[in-house]
Amino acid sequence: MQDTSANIVHWFRDAAPYINRHREKTFVVYFSGEAIDSAGFDNLIHDLAILHALGIRLVLVHGARPQIERRIRLEEITPWFAHGLRITDDRSLNPVIEAVGRLRVIIEARLSLSLANTPMSGSRIRVCSGNFITARPLGVRNGIDFHHTGEVRRVQTDAIEAQLASGQCVLLSPLGYSPTGEVFNLSAEDVATRTAIALGADKLILMNDRALPDGFPSQLTPAQIDELLLDHSPSGMLAKHLQNAREAIEAGVQRCHVIDHERDGSLLLELFTRDGAGTLVSAEAFEDIRQATINDVGGILELIEPLERDGLLVRRSREQLELEIDHFTVIQRDGKIIACAALYPYPEEKAAEIACVAVHPEYRQDRRGERLVEYLEKAARLQRLKYLFVLSTQTMHWFMEQGYRPGSLDDLPLERAALYNYQRQSKIFIKHL
Repeated sequence: MQDTSANIVHWFRDAAPYINRHREKTFVVYFSGEAIDSAGFDNLIHDLAILHALGIRLVLVHGARPQIERRIRLEEITPWFAHGLRITDDRSLNPVIEAVGRLRVIIEARLSLSLANTPMSGSRIRVCSGNFITARPLGVRNGIDFHHTGEVRRVQTDAIEAQLASGQCVLLSPLGYSPTGEVFNLSAEDVATRTAIALGADKLILMNDRALPDGFPSQLTPAQIDELLLDHSPSGMLAKHLQNAREAIEAGVQRCHVIDHERDGSLLLELFTRDGAGTLVSAEAFEDIRQATINDVGGILELIEPLERDGLLVRRSREQLELEIDHFTVIQRDGKIIACAALYPYPEEKAAEIACVAVHPEYRQDRRGERLVEYLEKAARLQRLKYLFVLSTQTMHWFMEQGYRPGSLDDLPLERAALYNYQRQSKIFIKHL
């Protein structure tokens, strides 16, 4: 019981920065008709209610593929597809409208749930649906008439913003309306993407119908998406979502998330934990190596203090660290310093010391320590230094694995040798560049 309580407290403390960051932000969330059919849909609704309760402005976009398919087959209409889109002819249009309309009512009913002993207790979510999407026909493409299948022409952003400002959750269906009063069947993913772009949303969240493949990147930039689509050919729906994410990022949406709707709690894990539960797409890298600045001093101290207490690192005061900050390189992950290292050059001897190598315990995989050292070695080569040295008491074998070889006090620059701490008895390792 005590361990469980400690875990809950730890989780809330870690989630607090995200709770503060997400409040009053606009998220566009897409979920498919398959997700609505799934056993876990109630849990997804509960998680959406939590987001609403935390002050997040929600625009929900639902798909309807399996529901439309069932309704069309019930009418004994043969479904037709081209280029991944349903051809909605005159006979198919009414079943499409009926299926989508029924789903919208079901979703609104679920969001209205307020039973005790559930995450929806006391939620009082007000849901607004309407003619927020102006559409136009796809027309005839490559000789194929798509009839009532259309595309988004315009998103009525003023109307949506007004509903969000009044505390309502906006629900959009994969239907659009033309100025002439026609109804068009739309791609729900495209509705979500175009809506996120039009609103300048803070996030576009696309819930995929299948688990992401093993080893799939946890973060991508638009350029990396192009490479991934070219080299690995992910499944059709995942490829579609990656293309939507790339389009949204390139049009100014800050971040997009592709997650698996079947994993219980994936939405909360993605939004309120640093490592997430899916793939983040952003214009800039979610995690990067960079030169440290004075603003990083607090994060570096938090990282190295446990290692100083254990005797792995020499103690550094805040004042000393502030004076030496230009020597430090950090790895930052979503605003948190998770690794650091310092390079102290001795130009006259064409040498430099690598020191204060530290990686957060939760991130000691994926070669982060190695990447930091490689980054510093590259910097040393650019300075035309001839060799690097390190002093270590407990990580000797790790440095040997990075190509460092045992050395002696005589190998150190005279200035550094004069500062050698005989009480620590650090081992010396050298690497020639």
